[in-house]
Amino acid sequence: MTSGDQQGPTETFTGARALMRDEALIFEIGSTDTTGVDFGEVEAPASDRLGGLARNRDIGLPGLSEPETVRHYTRLSRQNYAIDTGIFPLGSCTMKHNPRLNERVARMPGFADIHPLQPVDTVQGALEVIHQLSNWLVTLTGMHSVAMSPKAGAHGELCGILAIRAALEARGDTREVILVPESAHGTNPATAAFAGYKVEGIPANGAGRVDLEALKQRLGPDVAAVMITNPNTCGLFEPDMKAISDAVHAAGGFVYCDGANFNAIVGRVRPGDLGVDAMHINLHKTFSTPHGGGGPGSGPVVFSQALTPYAPLPFVEKTADGFQLVEEETAEEHHARSFGRMVAFHGQMGMFTRALSYMLSHGADGLKQVAEDAVLNANYVLRSLSDVLQAPFGDSGPCMHEALFSDKGLAEGFSTLDIAKALIDEGYHPMTMYFPLVVHGAMLIEPTETESKAGLDQFIGAVRSVVERAKAGDETLKGAPWYAPRRRLDETQAARKPVLVWEDPNLVQAAE
Repeated sequence: MTSGDQQGPTETFTGARALMRDEALIFEIGSTDTTGVDFGEVEAPASDRLGGLARNRDIGLPGLSEPETVRHYTRLSRQNYAIDTGIFPLGSCTMKHNPRLNERVARMPGFADIHPLQPVDTVQGALEVIHQLSNWLVTLTGMHSVAMSPKAGAHGELCGILAIRAALEARGDTREVILVPESAHGTNPATAAFAGYKVEGIPANGAGRVDLEALKQRLGPDVAAVMITNPNTCGLFEPDMKAISDAVHAAGGFVYCDGANFNAIVGRVRPGDLGVDAMHINLHKTFSTPHGGGGPGSGPVVFSQALTPYAPLPFVEKTADGFQLVEEETAEEHHARSFGRMVAFHGQMGMFTRALSYMLSHGADGLKQVAEDAVLNANYVLRSLSDVLQAPFGDSGPCMHEALFSDKGLAEGFSTLDIAKALIDEGYHPMTMYFPLVVHGAMLIEPTETESKAGLDQFIGAVRSVVERAKAGDETLKGAPWYAPRRRLDETQAARKPVLVWEDPNLVQAAE
């Protein structure tokens, strides 16, 4: 008899499943009336500079020893899914491997230990990194200049729109509408509205691209710009991009391109050649800097010659005496029309060093191969699953960075959510769900160039297995995930009535 034939207990005393424990909240582990560290008696200072926090009163924090604290957070970390544990198939997110070489470079003392207020002559190496990275970005995009300071993709979008508004104001133009195709990223209309513009949608055609004729018909003297995502959120390249740009320019507007999907065309297509006026570049997507966790991010914005005079400060300039920061005090006439600045200092130094390290280690030919391999992997996923999942635009030609599927064909009562939750039991983070909105029950998968064929085959096999169960009406899918630390939440209540603050159940009961 093998060990696999033996029957074990169905439940454990602790509620744990081997190394997977049902971890309590830190407030439930530690008591608020104890401390994990011994302190001598301290007399509270008379000063009220700490807003009363220095007074001798209960602050309600749990007291844990160092081992208890370290074990708690280590156990929590084991329940996280990350790019270092497996494929992260989130469509439109480009969750690719972060090479450890980049991390080593970012931690070098000359980069990691500097301060933004240091004298310029003490940070010449750091400024040279920013300048070199700027040159790479301008060269790869075929644009005229770049603003390095925006801290994220959406921050970069705002930067580009503010430059467009400054350019319009400079010529006395009061346009107030920005057009956004329905295949664009959701941040695009949000950014336009945040900047004070009215947003109007442009429909997609049957092939999943921008309806060029609908766009042309809507253009007029009130349209400030078009915000277009290319490759778009359906995973498709916009073949009419140059015609779109020409039409917008002829109508007096500007073209903003969402560059979040640049990974699919880097080294192959230069957006500047397509008539783009401004485009943000997510360093955490195309150039492998860390992604998620709330930051730090980086979203440099490249500009056409028409918008360069209005780009934000500061920027790095190479002079005969070395590298200098051009700021408000030193901009003078050669950048007097800048709309201002996006951040207090100069951008995310750690992201800059990581991105430049990635570029230098790949070279121009390597970056071209990145795009080719990413597109190859996405098309492999598309064709490997199109016999079990409907691919709405599967006949529109090759996809680019991501493969898009719908929930059509699942058994009655089964949905995209069931597929996603069951993938957690298979050991994978789910794909992007219900986006883009142009496809019912959308499932968006982006493998990136990081994944091997063997890794993709295993993931594809898991997806196929789950989909076949959904088509067969396997009711157990509706309870998935079964093996995760937490069972399925009520998605609606979790979104509308989230419980974000821990309350002592004894005090809650007493209050009732």
